[in-house]
Amino acid sequence: MKKFALAIALTLTVLASQAQTKSVPNTTEDKTDEQDGLAKTYLSQIMGVALSATSNMKLFHFVYDWIGTPYHFGGESRKGIDCSAFTKELYSEVFNLDIKRSSRDIFSMVNPVGKDDLKEGDLVFFKIHSRRISHVGIYLGGGKFAHASSRGVAISSLDDNYYSRYFYKGGRLLASFKDELTNSAATNNNDDDNN
Repeated sequence: MKKFALAIALTLTVLASQAQTKSVPNTTEDKTDEQDGLAKTYLSQIMGVALSATSNMKLFHFVYDWIGTPYHFGGESRKGIDCSAFTKELYSEVFNLDIKRSSRDIFSMVNPVGKDDLKEGDLVFFKIHSRRISHVGIYLGGGKFAHASSRGVAISSLDDNYYSRYFYKGGRLLASFKDELTNSAATNNNDDDNN
């Protein structure tokens, strides 16, 4: 009888420990999802942009890291940067695409998009005190865009009176340029591998 009671107690102990092991979620995937959720909530609050499940976190981290960088016409570094250099750097780091340097040249690479059709990562162009495109930024969603302004790298609203008055068009990089830039990058990587 003692052996039977001992066997039952041992079986119950094993079953209880298995039940506890199964009920404790301790996977890396769960932790990563939780961290992404916290990062999205944090960046949403700081940037004033609602991040969705499909939001490009690399884009928002890049913008967050550059916020406050001083404006410097012709600048291309953390010491000072202008709008087109900021856009070029963002596209290089976030999308692995090497776009042109000036806002007008960048506009030549896009398919125009209306303000209501803008998507996260699209470009926004302005004609500020000029008949020509003089400013570019990156659309983040919810009417907000990131850009290097006279106040430095910042997030602004397209609905702001100033930017609303000078808004020209949105733009989405043309597929032909994406293909060309991607192929060019692949060729360069292959050349590097062969050296």
